[in-house]
Amino acid sequence: MAKNLVIVESPAKANTINKFLGKDFVVESSMGHLIDLPKKKLGVDVENDFKPEYVVMPERKKNLAALKKEAKDKDCIYLAADPDREGEAICWHIKNELCDGKKKCYRVAFDEITKDAVLNAFKHPRDININLVNAQQARRILDRIVGYTLSPLLWKKVSRGLSAGRVQSVTVRLIVEREKEIKRFKAQEYWEIEAELKKKSDSPADKFKARLEKHRDKKAEIKNKEEADGIVEQLKKEPFVVADIKESKKKKNPFPPFTTSKLQQDSFNKLRFSSARTMQIAQTLYEGVEIGEEERVGLITYMRTDSVRVSKDAVQSAREYILKRFGKRYYPETPNVYKSRKLAQEAHEAIRPTLPLREPDTVKNHLTPDQFKLYSLIWNRFLASQMSSALYSQTTVDIKAGEFLFKASATMVLFDGFTVIYELEEAKEKDRINLPHLSAGEQLDLLDLLPSQHFTKPPPRYSDASLVKALEELGIGRPSTYAPIIQTITTRDYVRRISGYFHPTELGMIVTELLMKHFPKILDVKFTAEMEDELDGIEEGETDWLVVMKSFYSPFMHSVEEAKLNMKDVKKEVVPSGETCELCGKPMVIKWGRRGKFLSCSDYPRCKAAKSITTGVKCPNECGGELVERRSRLGLFYGCTTYPRCKYTSRKLPEKVED
Repeated sequence: MAKNLVIVESPAKANTINKFLGKDFVVESSMGHLIDLPKKKLGVDVENDFKPEYVVMPERKKNLAALKKEAKDKDCIYLAADPDREGEAICWHIKNELCDGKKKCYRVAFDEITKDAVLNAFKHPRDININLVNAQQARRILDRIVGYTLSPLLWKKVSRGLSAGRVQSVTVRLIVEREKEIKRFKAQEYWEIEAELKKKSDSPADKFKARLEKHRDKKAEIKNKEEADGIVEQLKKEPFVVADIKESKKKKNPFPPFTTSKLQQDSFNKLRFSSARTMQIAQTLYEGVEIGEEERVGLITYMRTDSVRVSKDAVQSAREYILKRFGKRYYPETPNVYKSRKLAQEAHEAIRPTLPLREPDTVKNHLTPDQFKLYSLIWNRFLASQMSSALYSQTTVDIKAGEFLFKASATMVLFDGFTVIYELEEAKEKDRINLPHLSAGEQLDLLDLLPSQHFTKPPPRYSDASLVKALEELGIGRPSTYAPIIQTITTRDYVRRISGYFHPTELGMIVTELLMKHFPKILDVKFTAEMEDELDGIEEGETDWLVVMKSFYSPFMHSVEEAKLNMKDVKKEVVPSGETCELCGKPMVIKWGRRGKFLSCSDYPRCKAAKSITTGVKCPNECGGELVERRSRLGLFYGCTTYPRCKYTSRKLPEKVED
């Protein structure tokens, strides 16, 4: 009979670890958190040092009972949740429930789920790191206080079912402010002029294009067609002469292996995976997949990290593979070393394959298409990080035409280096200019002048990739929070993802405006980043979590009391709709309710006529109804106006079909 119980979060992780441990161990899953703050109340005694009221989650009571039963006859209990703050907190809660002081209870942690890593962790068990627990506890209590205080305020002033959060509200603010920038933006017209030139030869390969850069030694700025046409007429009279030729060699160094944010960015840019999708797939690769009849193993290291550190063994394994597969030219004399960003925690390695020799194609048949794509991305990035730099030859030609200066440039790959397995986005550019052999003082034939109209563009809306990049650069959230933040703000219908880019909804803009006016500190980017630093300080044992809580709570509650009195009551605001009530003939007005905006009779409560605001799109079921926006706890959806007769629903609005 097994003498030791091992507890992890998920069945997949349990199955993988169970393959590595002998008959003296039984591995069970907690199915994630077992203990948490209660759902229906604050659950924090703010008058008693913010003491949390932890309860067994109702949906996890059977899991806890099963674990207690399994633990009764075991000598030792090993807690093996993920190696981060949240995993440490899970282990701490389980220890408090299962270990009464008589049983030996250990914490084991590993960054990769491979046999060697797991067995080594079990040789070096440790105690629970209470600093990690306190950091997670502080984050949970902070978020609970903010959420459970601001959300009811929004229910009262705007609509039921809304939520606010310490980090999610700042993220929505970024998207709202970007939208305002776009709306304020006024496009400016400008023109560019290219010259199609040719060497004085019979070879068609000697043609190339050059772009106008300067006029009288200043940057050429052409504001309209009249100016462009005038310059073209001047240029037709001028000889085009090669003034200068510059040749240089440029080196492109490989990128470091993935951190969480960089993985999410690259996954969106190259695979079009959302942040949530990326992390879900990465979780399965980390927890383990069957790659043979008897072999189950984790294919990547832990996927929540902001470090680019890599173990010496992994580096050596990668270098041996590179030397054997690609040869000495691709093999740097010394291993490539990368520095993590200033505030990065070095608790984990970068995201890498657990076995660099395990090529994606060797496991392709055991993976889903999405798993294969993401594993290939991670494998390519890591191997490339230990390869030689790419080398390019760049030629730039200055061409004088009277008082105008044109430039043409061409880049040639001298050595592909790491790009042999990690393709650069810029390498995909088409229409590269190929320059013929030119000499200074050489006169060229002018074949054509090509003026083109352009307009300045507003800043782009955020995508999954650019939003995660912004959150990381601003210090908002941490690797484990990026995907949940994005999922929350889309589910709450504060923003919508349209063609891969985030657009704030009217609801998101209204809520952001109210919160910024009454809680400027909570929505302040700098304050949010500083709070993350304080949580890091708690983790490092440098800061007392109670000090952090007390310094935050009093000013926050003062703002709450003022907002209760002074915050605009959106529910009571009415907007004329131009429609007439079908029951009493009075004007209909637009109001906000628990399901968003709706039409109400202006004579309410004497006349209680109300109806949904339609989208103008007919129901695909051809029932005669139209689709309206509705909102549930799972977010926005579209339903038919004839419900319950027609029960059509959709998360996406079908395209409008013209009669």
